Amino acid sequence: MFYTILKSVEKFLVGSLVVMMTVVLVFATLDMGWILIRDLFFHEPRFLLSVEDLLDLFGLFMLVLIGIELLETIIKTYMKQKAIHVEVVLSVAIIAVARKVIITDIKDLPAASLAGIAALAAALCGGYYLLRRARLEGRRRRLKNLPVEDTARNQSFNP
Repeated sequence: MFYTILKSVEKFLVGSLVVMMTVVLVFATLDMGWILIRDLFFHEPRFLLSVEDLLDLFGLFMLVLIGIELLETIIKTYMKQKAIHVEVVLSVAIIAVARKVIITDIKDLPAASLAGIAALAAALCGGYYLLRRARLEGRRRRLKNLPVEDTARNQSFNP
């Protein structure tokens, strides 16, 4: 009984998150459109965007993209499959780090912070690569119907 109540609450919370995320994404997209129209048509010089304006728009665009990825993760993987896939979480994290790199003014950051961001990006991309590689090798093994011991020895990855 407790488990069914917990599952019902969980389903309600996930549904609420989907609705709230959708509302946030709609308003963020409208805000981005308004900023673009305002900066292009109502500020001098007209039809030109400054570097700061472009960085703001790219940052907002990436933020909306991250939100869409999160929404897709919630809807596709959690609601349909009842599981969170690490691959999707890593891809969202890579997009978030890319957003940070795009909107960050590197002149304002110390070298250690830049090295940390680079290491984080490399670790996320490396983890994503290894995860995809393992998934592809697993598929190959299943397709060939070979035992794990036979395919694990002396095989290189060839996508």
